[in-house]
Amino acid sequence: MKQGKITGISILAAAFGILLVGTGAAFNNCAGFGNDSIGIVYDGIRSISGMNQAQLGMASNVVNLSLLVLLFFIGRRYVSIGTFVYLLPYGFCLDAGRFLYRHLAWSDGTAVRILFSVIGCLLLCLGVAVYITVDIGVDPFTGIVLVIRDRLNKEYRYVKIGFDIAMIVLGTVLGGKLGLVTIITAFAVGPVIQFFSGLLKKYWLKTEEK
Repeated sequence: MKQGKITGISILAAAFGILLVGTGAAFNNCAGFGNDSIGIVYDGIRSISGMNQAQLGMASNVVNLSLLVLLFFIGRRYVSIGTFVYLLPYGFCLDAGRFLYRHLAWSDGTAVRILFSVIGCLLLCLGVAVYITVDIGVDPFTGIVLVIRDRLNKEYRYVKIGFDIAMIVLGTVLGGKLGLVTIITAFAVGPVIQFFSGLLKKYWLKTEEK
């Protein structure tokens, strides 16, 4: 699988993207209007394991480590440095996002929670776009989607939609918080991510040329 150039800058940029993703997912979780299609799985594992809300980062680490082991056996070619760059700090980024929410959300009113849900979705999209732009590998969830795509010989976008729906069902059954944000992130974030990726790609190409 062809990847972009792996440099110190690209690794730092990818880590920054993961920080944005984790913060956005945490904002959505704290705001209470539902998790994104992957965050709902983390929340479901947290719930069924008896962990409290503050342990969402730990739950995400358990899920990602389990998927990494699975991916190593069924799709090793999709395991790269980018996979570990995503895996190692993600739980910390979720916890950092929860910390920020507690200190930035000045009330528990509906308007404030909606505002932070919007910010959370935007941060999530921007973070994914950054991670895609630096192109140093895929996260464990994306790796599993690519393996399924290869096995079914179907277009990625259709496999991704089906996978996200399956994750929403699984996360909900496990006890994850389902809500409006879940539906929005499953079906509407693609164009936003594509828009951010288009803007970032131009800047990133100029950076790599220097």
